[in-house]
Amino acid sequence: MSSPHMGGTEAGYVKEAFDTNWIAPLGPNVNGFEQDIELFLDNGCHAAALSSGTAALHLGLVLLGVKPGDEVICQSMTFSATANPITYVGATPIFVDSESDTWNISPALMAEAIEDRIAKGKKPKAIIPVHLYGMPAKMDEIVAVARRYEIPVLEDAAEALGSSINGQRCGGLGDIGVLSFNGNKIITTSGGGALVSRDAGIVKDARFLATQARDEAPHYQHSQIGYNYRMSNICAGIGRGQMEVLAERIGQRRNIYNQYLNYFEGKKGISLLAEPAGYFSNRWLTTILVDPAEAGITREDLRLALDADQVESRPLWKPMHMQPVFAGFPFYGDGTAERLFQNGLCLPSGSNLTDDDMNRIFAVMDKTLK
Repeated sequence: MSSPHMGGTEAGYVKEAFDTNWIAPLGPNVNGFEQDIELFLDNGCHAAALSSGTAALHLGLVLLGVKPGDEVICQSMTFSATANPITYVGATPIFVDSESDTWNISPALMAEAIEDRIAKGKKPKAIIPVHLYGMPAKMDEIVAVARRYEIPVLEDAAEALGSSINGQRCGGLGDIGVLSFNGNKIITTSGGGALVSRDAGIVKDARFLATQARDEAPHYQHSQIGYNYRMSNICAGIGRGQMEVLAERIGQRRNIYNQYLNYFEGKKGISLLAEPAGYFSNRWLTTILVDPAEAGITREDLRLALDADQVESRPLWKPMHMQPVFAGFPFYGDGTAERLFQNGLCLPSGSNLTDDDMNRIFAVMDKTLK
């Protein structure tokens, strides 16, 4: 559905790591990859390359001072990696529903949740919005609410590298941003992620904690608990090659979206998520909503038809407040995320899809929609 897509120069960076014996974590490729990320994000961002986006979220919470017993506002409509790190630090996730314009956290419901938690004696220590499937969340409104209550924003941009709002790129819109370079992302380092911030001190501290929090001393000395979260020089070499084709990959993903948009035009009961004014989505995954009453089929009918022809598709993320592992945690919502999950489908969206691939997908849909 979203497979890795190499650009051609990745092997050269990896070979250089072998030739110079920079095989261990850290090295010139890590430094270069961080500089590439900083240059791309612009806006004064600094970056620390890490082993995963999940590691970046965990470190972000640690750096924001979230501790056992604290509460963290978290978007419910997301992958579990957004919520899991909250439990790593012993805090409680407070799940908030989506709004229908972007499918991301509702600023209004978020404010309601914050006020209710404060009334209950528990002011949240952080807010985690997510840019779902590459569509930016309503960050202006989210940040405004966060500033009103003086709560930092940990921006989960794992799916949104290259997305932007009024020219400001996702990842650099909160106090701390998180990127992912997992194998299914728009570019990949096999496994990997990054923590970014306009605050150089935060990124310096992230690098320190990610390398076992080793103090400056000739011997191994540690005054804090650290983590083994730094990216390897080999993986960073893949990332450097991938950054060279990022703009191309974004264009290819958006072209896939436009092909689906043209295909579904005039077909009743099928809708795609449009970009609000000023928003730019990398279209990491193309997603649709199926209205059974109008389309005459359900989302599951279409998924199973594609699966029977060995074409992968997948329901939208099952909201965190509906997950067995998070049963009983507080949730503030109006049913939006549940409706999206019930009717939504992620379609094949890889940047390496060919015309033949797309025609095969459309052929299955033709038969099913009839």
